[in-house]
Amino acid sequence: MIPDADEGLKRIFEEIGVPDLKPFQPDPFQLEAIEAIKTSDCLVTAPTGAGKTWIAEKVAQKVMETNGKTWYATPLKALTNSIHAQFSKLFGKENVGILTGDIKENADAAIVIGTTEILRNQLYDAMYTGKNLDCDLIILDEAHFLGDEERGVVWEEIMIYLPARIPLLLLSATIGNPDQIAGWLTSIRGKACKVVENHIRPVPLHPIFFHPSGTLLPLMKGQNSPKDRPELHHKVVKFVKEKPQPMMAPGGKLPNFAEILKVMAHFDLLPAIFFLKSRAECDQAVRLCNGNLLNQNPEKKQALIDKIDELTQHNPHLKAHPQRKYLEQTGTAGHHSGHLPAWKVVVENLMAGGLLNAMFATSTVAAGVNFPARSVVVLNSDRFNGVDFMSLTPSEFQQMAGRAGRRGMDKVGFGLMLPGRFMNLKYVARLVDAPPLDVDSQIKIDFSMVLNLLLSHSPSEIHTLLDKSFASYLIAGGKKASKVARKKFGNDMEHLWLDFQDHMDLLTQEKYVTQEGKLTEDGLWASKLRIDSPLLVAQSIREGLLPITDPALLAAIIGTFVNEKEFTDDPLHQTALPKLLKGIFLDLRYGLKPFAIQLLTKGFPAPNLYIQPAALLYAWAHGEGWDDLMEGSVFAEGDFARLILRTAENLRQIAKLEDTFPQIGKTAKQAIELILKEPVVTLYN
Repeated sequence: MIPDADEGLKRIFEEIGVPDLKPFQPDPFQLEAIEAIKTSDCLVTAPTGAGKTWIAEKVAQKVMETNGKTWYATPLKALTNSIHAQFSKLFGKENVGILTGDIKENADAAIVIGTTEILRNQLYDAMYTGKNLDCDLIILDEAHFLGDEERGVVWEEIMIYLPARIPLLLLSATIGNPDQIAGWLTSIRGKACKVVENHIRPVPLHPIFFHPSGTLLPLMKGQNSPKDRPELHHKVVKFVKEKPQPMMAPGGKLPNFAEILKVMAHFDLLPAIFFLKSRAECDQAVRLCNGNLLNQNPEKKQALIDKIDELTQHNPHLKAHPQRKYLEQTGTAGHHSGHLPAWKVVVENLMAGGLLNAMFATSTVAAGVNFPARSVVVLNSDRFNGVDFMSLTPSEFQQMAGRAGRRGMDKVGFGLMLPGRFMNLKYVARLVDAPPLDVDSQIKIDFSMVLNLLLSHSPSEIHTLLDKSFASYLIAGGKKASKVARKKFGNDMEHLWLDFQDHMDLLTQEKYVTQEGKLTEDGLWASKLRIDSPLLVAQSIREGLLPITDPALLAAIIGTFVNEKEFTDDPLHQTALPKLLKGIFLDLRYGLKPFAIQLLTKGFPAPNLYIQPAALLYAWAHGEGWDDLMEGSVFAEGDFARLILRTAENLRQIAKLEDTFPQIGKTAKQAIELILKEPVVTLYN
């Protein structure tokens, strides 16, 4: 590739540089939000990097000055850790706590940073005990997660259950219907929710097309008014019409990233975040880079090596991590869920410190984690959602593009589009300025919700609660959104209520709930199991199917309930399996089979139980080395680490049963200590 650029871009490239250092001056929308939260709830929508966290800082500071308490909830543990570090530096470690399931520190601090599930669970407890939630402000970051298919229900529950006396500050970059959400909150909380909007990016974004020759072109033609339909630049149109099109790489292959980085470096467009389809592509991309750029800057290379030494000095596994040599040689790194959390922290620190030229990531890094770069590079106009390849939504594209341009470090940011088999340039052009999608209700019923609501409410009171849902508000709204909501929930929310009754009927049949809708003794302790499969675990406890005196065995068996990976082989005949584990597992599977069939017959999920994750956890709990376990394993490091962390969280919930089941509570605590160790968790900050 020969670096070249269209004349229209050369003027823009002249703008590249660090903005002049000026005293910080808050934007009008920031001041408006701070004023609004004094008397009402507030929903702030503003582009990524516009300064929403600054609003949270100032509001939390005002609450702390009056000896009040703030709960700052985020959807991601990585974001929770990032905000915790930021707030600890700002307010002092003694004033900031963290609650993520994995970590519980300083939980009574003036400001607590935690995940939304933990906040929801605290609201369950407050409703049950009748005690006020000890809090004077709730901040919900990444508020568009209200529309997340899997976890949106948690956000909706928080908003429904939260006492109106506690002000609610919601922050998001990508909500298409903020007025609708604010209207709903106003209707259920009896107090105004003010919408504060800002549509101005702090760093202007310039979309660019990367021609396979190495020439950079404007992606779109100039627009004279916001109403103009976005159209591709005429030179890009010419490329699209070429038959055959010039290729960045042969079909099914990744492009030569070393060459791409050379062109970007020529025009001073680094550092960059490349968004790729899969974890395997991210790791492969690093191997397609070379050390030429880094070798041209010996000081940066030495600073990179020194920082890696510092970040890995206390962790032997990270010190010898297989990705380390590529990191030091190329100044690039992969970042995805297949990597260990601790290794991702290393990469995040290097990127945040400006020591990397490029980070190759899946689209998940775009949401909620602060790793801005001068440029983002998008290779595909679709993404894999875990099941299918779907076209990028405007919100997903904006999350990616939002990483381009570092406030205070860049005057301009760039979004580079690479041609390829899965890149629809016309579609991407429409995404650049497309408004974010509307957020819809994702409320749904599960057994944990039913048990916890019945702790403090009668069925008729729960019906009233469900009528406060965002879905109910949408149905009553009589707009386009109501059609979708009616189809999903019924004209009068009857589908949701019938689903609740189906759950309660099974709980009544299994004697967790009385005919009058009150929890039995078994229902009371089962409600404490705030996990994915509470009934299967509760049934296992009832029928004596869990190993209640062996911590390693208990961890292994609980891991089978947590596991999300499907297996086609059945290694139960293998002699290598520990006999004790095999016997317990077979007894569990056989003992639960009738109950699982009953669940499936009534339309409820009952996950398959596999021994493979149990065998790995059993070996890990018995001290087998991490590298030995991972060699030849079907689990990627990050996947196994996540299995361990989620198993530990399930064990924490089981440990809460110690008043009713002292032995299993004690064993669960011991099991947690056996599996939470390096390199899954690091003992050093």
